[in-house]
Amino acid sequence: MEPRIWLIGGPTASGKTAISLRLAREIGGEIVNADSIQLYRDLEILSARPAPDELGQAPHHLFGVADAAEAWSVGRWQRAALPLIADIRSRGKSPILVGGTGLYFRSLTHGLAEIPTAATETRAAVAADFETLGEAAFRDRLAQVDPTAAARIAPGDRQRLARAWEVYLTAGQSLSTLQTQTTAPLDAGDWRGVAIDPPRAALYARCDARLAGMVEAGAAAEVSALLARRLDPDLPVMKALGLAEIAAWQAGAMSLDEALAAARQATRRYAKRQATWFRNQTSDWPRITAADPEARWGQFLALGAP
Repeated sequence: MEPRIWLIGGPTASGKTAISLRLAREIGGEIVNADSIQLYRDLEILSARPAPDELGQAPHHLFGVADAAEAWSVGRWQRAALPLIADIRSRGKSPILVGGTGLYFRSLTHGLAEIPTAATETRAAVAADFETLGEAAFRDRLAQVDPTAAARIAPGDRQRLARAWEVYLTAGQSLSTLQTQTTAPLDAGDWRGVAIDPPRAALYARCDARLAGMVEAGAAAEVSALLARRLDPDLPVMKALGLAEIAAWQAGAMSLDEALAAARQATRRYAKRQATWFRNQTSDWPRITAADPEARWGQFLALGAP
């Protein structure tokens, strides 16, 4: 029997890294990144990538492998992750996929639909529509043909809103309909999912402390270097938590205290959305709810793992 595949998901700052590292040490596993921002080498600090001492505790894959100018989709991540999973298992090791990007996990457990690529002219027309209509009216129009996507896509996520409308124009079906037509690449008996879901107050406290530590560790320099490249603001990396607020502080638009307060609030909102997603979309996964690291590990062991 091949080694089990572990899927460890949850909101930002919930303690996923600590659990995955301890599991890797216990079973000799290898960690595969399932976080869409930790893919990018440009934001080592701001994305909360594992520190050098953590990277040294177990083999790590798909961390800091992409340039900020690249737009990695869920499909691209899946195409990179699946061969890694197969290779790790072929060497008698357990892959441990860890991160907060729920759609990455879903692509493994439910599959990805064949989504057509819109023509250049279509993409340009949709971009022009978005500029003309504004987000609210654009979202309302999308809701008429794809209410699921319109409700699911987060406020301000222009890229995904535009993509959903492009798909409808290209395929004649909604993105949500196409996404139901999938085959899971992982067999159900090969993997086990665990959701880290600490108490809200403890989660928010960790979010706040982490952000302050990032600034002290040099996150502002990362932001300066990234902004100097003048990349497309719609690229995934430009949506990194804290980037907009630190950039505003550097531009003199707000004080450091104001920037940190705004970034804390944005991080809390994001963590809440992630936690809600994992509760709704992975309701059959066992939950690790303890705030204390040792108690979390105890809950993990109580699942019959590793």
